[in-house]
Amino acid sequence: MADFQSETKRIRQNAESVYLMLSDLNNLERIKSRIPQDKVKNLEFDADTLRATVDPIGTISFRVVDRTPCTTIKYKTENSPFELFLWIQLKQLEEKETAVKITIHADLNPFVLSMVSKPLQEGVDKIADLLTKINFE
Repeated sequence: MADFQSETKRIRQNAESVYLMLSDLNNLERIKSRIPQDKVKNLEFDADTLRATVDPIGTISFRVVDRTPCTTIKYKTENSPFELFLWIQLKQLEEKETAVKITIHADLNPFVLSMVSKPLQEGVDKIADLLTKINFE
């Protein structure tokens, strides 16, 4: 299993507000315009699932598989040629400051790993950066 982790970023909001928004994928509607259209296409979502076409991976679906209030949201791929988990980890640092880290665990053969390592690392970094720019109120 290969791991890809973002740097720990800081969000200027309390962990509960961040968790409440990120744990319901319907809230992606609020940030849809900030998602790079050249990288993510055909974005569809509901409260528990997300489906999109991502170059060079193709169409990928995620389902929320675990929610731990104010600390962790875990997603797993569905109908994917390989198993992939995405975790959003939160830790309240101060009243209006939360640390966030994105992790992807992917079960990939060495050939596929060599093709998608760079895009997966870029993806976790971009997700973490995007989260620092969202208004969670």
